[in-house]
Amino acid sequence: MELVSLQDWMSCLPEPLLQVPLWDLAIPGSHDSMSFCLDLSSPMLRSEPLMLRLLDRLLPCCMRPCIQRWSTTQSSVLSVQCELGVRFLDLRIAKKPARGATLFFAHGVYTLITVKEALAELSAWLEEHPREVLVLCCSHFESLTDRDHRDLVQFIIGLFGAKLCPPQDCPTLSSCWLKGQQLIVSYDYKEVVKQHPQLWTSIPYWYANSPDPKKVIQYLDNQLSKGRPEKFFVSGLNLTEDLTFILLHPLLNLRTLTLKGLPPLLQWTNQQRPGPHRAAVNIVCSDFIGLSHFCSIMIGLNFKSLGSTLAAPRTSVQPVVAVGPKGRSQHSLL
Repeated sequence: MELVSLQDWMSCLPEPLLQVPLWDLAIPGSHDSMSFCLDLSSPMLRSEPLMLRLLDRLLPCCMRPCIQRWSTTQSSVLSVQCELGVRFLDLRIAKKPARGATLFFAHGVYTLITVKEALAELSAWLEEHPREVLVLCCSHFESLTDRDHRDLVQFIIGLFGAKLCPPQDCPTLSSCWLKGQQLIVSYDYKEVVKQHPQLWTSIPYWYANSPDPKKVIQYLDNQLSKGRPEKFFVSGLNLTEDLTFILLHPLLNLRTLTLKGLPPLLQWTNQQRPGPHRAAVNIVCSDFIGLSHFCSIMIGLNFKSLGSTLAAPRTSVQPVVAVGPKGRSQHSLL
């Protein structure tokens, strides 16, 4: 097949794959997608463990670099993640204490980029790629009031409008293109979802909560052996650590830990298959998605269901440099 770029991989899929539900495709996602722009001068989230918050208050000169090393899970802005092939974004939303109605993202601390800025960036990207479909998972919502939820949902509906695919549909790429739909928004707050038919309920996210890739693989295999959910669901390749692990490994950081664990995790990923069968994968999320061939592997899984007569397209993705907050260059290589 022709050489294609991962930025438009959905529009390049063969005809048979355009007719299957999106939850029967293999979709690459990024875990904690906005953590590339953490604001180290912001307060720590109140939901963080008490011991961590006390240490941060007593030893900020030590704790803030540590927070950055272990809370940063991505290195590229959202539009670059989409260019690299990501179609599922994990957006963890929070409001800073005593900072008005402005909403940010958060992972340990808050982000520099606001929710409205990030969503506007995605809206512009979708305009440039009219045959690509994104799945957004909005969750956590730390310190949000009912009014904050109402304002946020109104902003999403006003910004994306007819591009939103409602949960009443069984979306395929073909049906989304026909209706001009490009966005599925999962909102992890049932009361809000009940009031807005444009929003999807929470998408299950399987994660092993372990820094050991072997345990992650074992956990995911065990989950898949029980049978996949009926619709969208996420298998997380992300390695997670607790305060004890961090203190026992002072020379490590999440990036190093991820790079060390990626080979077996990517090997496991390459062995999976999407589709409606019991043990099929759907969305798979990873940290630092630009540091490996994760997206290429995930997209290639879709061709397994087509048989040997149709080979997966070769992909060509060049190194990308994205300008992050405050003009910092952020390199993202595939």
